[in-house]
Amino acid sequence: MIELECNVRHAPLDRLWTGCRFRLKVNSTETGFFLMRRALAVLAMSVLPSFASAQANPVAEAFRQNYQQMSKNIIAAAEEQPADKYMFAPTPPQMSFAHVMTHLADGNDYLCGAIGGIKAPSRSKVDTTAGKEALVARLRETFAFCTQALGSLDDSKLGEKIPFFGGRPMTRASIMTITTGDWADHYSQLANYLRLNGLVPPTAQKKAM
Repeated sequence: MIELECNVRHAPLDRLWTGCRFRLKVNSTETGFFLMRRALAVLAMSVLPSFASAQANPVAEAFRQNYQQMSKNIIAAAEEQPADKYMFAPTPPQMSFAHVMTHLADGNDYLCGAIGGIKAPSRSKVDTTAGKEALVARLRETFAFCTQALGSLDDSKLGEKIPFFGGRPMTRASIMTITTGDWADHYSQLANYLRLNGLVPPTAQKKAM
C-alpha cells in the first residue's frame, strides 16, 4: 500500500516533488516495479494540479514567494533591533532605523495597493518617535495588507498601466519590479544598521542544528 503526503505550496516550481513524502507498506504479492509505478501515478495526480497553477502564473507566483521571504526578513530585523537603538542612524543625513520602519510601512500600503488594485485602509499616523512596539505593529499591519492585496494577483494584467507616483502611468509588472527592489534595498539597509550595533542580521544567523 502507498501513502503520499505532499506540501508543495512554497516549493520551487522546478522541484515541486521535493515537498512529498512516501510511506510504502510492501505486501508480499507486489513487486518493486509495480509498486514504483503506482507510487509515480499517485505523485502525478497529487502534484500536477498545483504545478499547473504555478505554471499558469509564474510571474505572480515568483513575486508572492519573494514577498513572503522579504516580509519575514524585514519583520525579523525590526524585532531584533533593540528599542533604544531605533533612532540610530550611521550618519546625520541617513534615515534612522525608525524612519526606515515608517518608510516601509507607507510604501507597503502604496505599492501593494497599486499592484493588487485594492485601496489601503486609512490608518492613523505613526511617527518615528512612537517607539519600537508601535512601529513594529504598524509594519506588521501593512504587510498583512500586502498579503491580502497580492492574494489574487495573476499574470493576466501585468501589462496594464496604472497611475504611479505623480500620476505617471507604469505597467503593473514594472511596479512589481520596483517593489522587489525596494524591499531588498531596505532589508540590506536594516541589516547594515544591525551590524553597526554589533548584531547579526536574520539572514546571516546560523540555524540551530
